[in-house]
Amino acid sequence: MIEIGIFTKTFVRPTLDSVLEAIAGQGLAVVQFNLASAGLPNLPETLAPGQIVAIRQAFAQHNLRMAALSGTFNMVHPDPRERRRGLHRLQGLVAACAGLDTQIITLSTGTRDPLDLWRAHPHNQAPDAWADLLESMEAAVAIAEPAGVTLAFEPEISNVVDSAQRARRLLDEIRSPHLKVLIDGANLFHVGELPQMERILHEAFELLGDDIVLAHAKDLTHDGEAGQVAAGRGRLDYDLYIQLLHASGYHGALLLHSLGEDEVSASVAFLRARLQRARSRAGE
Repeated sequence: MIEIGIFTKTFVRPTLDSVLEAIAGQGLAVVQFNLASAGLPNLPETLAPGQIVAIRQAFAQHNLRMAALSGTFNMVHPDPRERRRGLHRLQGLVAACAGLDTQIITLSTGTRDPLDLWRAHPHNQAPDAWADLLESMEAAVAIAEPAGVTLAFEPEISNVVDSAQRARRLLDEIRSPHLKVLIDGANLFHVGELPQMERILHEAFELLGDDIVLAHAKDLTHDGEAGQVAAGRGRLDYDLYIQLLHASGYHGALLLHSLGEDEVSASVAFLRARLQRARSRAGE
C-alpha cells in the first residue's frame, strides 16, 4: 500500500528530535532524510559511528522509518574536481546506510550550471554532458553495489536526465540492479507540454514503471522551470498519477516536498483523499 511521507527538511527545528516530533505529529511514519535535519552537512565528509547511532535512536523513539537518504550532488558539474568530491562523500553515505536502516540513496543527474543544481543549462543535452554523467553514475553504482544500496535518480527538466526517455536510456546503459528511479509527476513537463499531461505521464510509467523505487509528491502551476507548489495546489492530475503508481505495482512511500510547514496538513489531507479514492475505484 502506498504510504504518505515527507522530506525532513520541510520542518526547520533546532534539533533532530524536534524535527521528527513535528513529523510524527502530522500522523506520518516515513520520511526522506537529509542530514541537514540533524545539524550536519547535506553530504558530509564522514559520519561518525556515534552520529549514526544517535540518528537511528531518534527515529526509533518517534516510530519513524527512513525510506531514503538524500545524497544529491552535481554529477555533471563542469569542474571534474567537484564531481570527484561528490563521489568521495557518497562513499560515506553508502557506508552509513546499514546503520541508518535504509537501503536507498537519492541522486540528481545534475546540470552543467556550476552554481545551481536545480537550474537548466544549454549544454545539458550535449554529448559530453552525457559522457560525464555515465562516468559519474558508473562510479556511484560501483560504490553502492557492494553494500547492497540502491541509488534512485530523478528525471527532472532542469537536469541532464530531463525526461522519461533519457531516464530509460541511462538505466539501459548502466545496466545495474542497484540503479533505479525516483518518480515525480510534476517534474516531467517542458515548456508547452502541460496540455499533453496524460500522454506524458502514461509514457513515463510505461518506460520506467518496473524500475520505480520512490515517488515524490508536489504540484506545479505551469510547465517548464519553477512553478512548483504544494501537492493539491496546482495542475497535476493526481488521480492519474496515483492510478499509474498503483498500476506499476508501486507500494512504497509517496513523499511530500516543495511545501511550507504551514501547508503540510492540507497536502497530507489531499493525498489521503486521493489515495482513498484510488482504493475505492479499485474495489479495495
